[in-house]
Amino acid sequence: MAAKVNEARGTLMLMTPSLKQLRYFVEIVDAGNFSLAAERLFIAQSALSRQIRDMEATLQVELLVRKPRHVEPTAAGQAFYESARRILSDLAGAAVQARQVQRGGADAIRLLHSSSVVLTPQRCGWLHRWQSDHPAARFEVAQASSEQQSVDIEEGRADLGLARDPVLRRYPNIQIDPMAGERLVVAVCADHPMSRRESLTLSALREMPFVSLPHPERGGLSYRVAQLCQASGFYPTAAGAISRKLSQLSLVAAGFGVAVVPESMQWFGPDGVRLVPLSDAGATTRVVLLSRRDAPEPVAALRTLALSAGAA
Repeated sequence: MAAKVNEARGTLMLMTPSLKQLRYFVEIVDAGNFSLAAERLFIAQSALSRQIRDMEATLQVELLVRKPRHVEPTAAGQAFYESARRILSDLAGAAVQARQVQRGGADAIRLLHSSSVVLTPQRCGWLHRWQSDHPAARFEVAQASSEQQSVDIEEGRADLGLARDPVLRRYPNIQIDPMAGERLVVAVCADHPMSRRESLTLSALREMPFVSLPHPERGGLSYRVAQLCQASGFYPTAAGAISRKLSQLSLVAAGFGVAVVPESMQWFGPDGVRLVPLSDAGATTRVVLLSRRDAPEPVAALRTLALSAGAA
């Protein structure tokens, strides 16, 4: 009898995909192609393809239609995708609840923020207010791209995220709420003639090299800036050195080019950089708050507080 049970268990295990394979499959469908999914997962495309082929062989079902530039789920693949996403979401929620029970509900609230979302005293006000009202509350704060924030919150490794609109990578269980808007300014080397201007227009930057350009598959500040430049009739030209992080201000100070950044960057502006206001209508950027739609307490209450405060 025991031998038959063990044999049945072994057969079931052979027919069941691993959680890793489920994550890989969901990422491929979300990305629309293997190359982008492999980049997001930080694995070789050949290894990713092999995992999916192995999973299809295990299930004895074709899950994807492979086309020259993209992939699409088959009818069976679409049904499997929806179930896989639900399983991964439930697992992430279970992990969050387990940690809270283990620590008596006193688990640290994990907040992520993009490098372009500067945690000014005003922007941290709602965190301080919460901590004042709940002295036992603890926060763990770290930087992450908007794409990584979505993944970490979806999979239960983080609770809240502050990012710049637009967030291109979307998950059904990730809620994205708009928060405060902010004016954009031009970061210019203090030695450049433009640094003496009271204000600038985007069109005045047409011939200037930009030290920050958007990633083709990512949103955020650099994507927003590129949109505004295109609306002004040009696309930013890359400088000799580029960065989408705070180091772009150091590149500006070194004379590599200009950057369009939120005015809150003045908190980190190095010597040798002047921030000149943009006079263009609509030259703004918006912070958004990321969280799980089914966020447990106290995260849900903290989300409400953050949205009411605006996190300016």
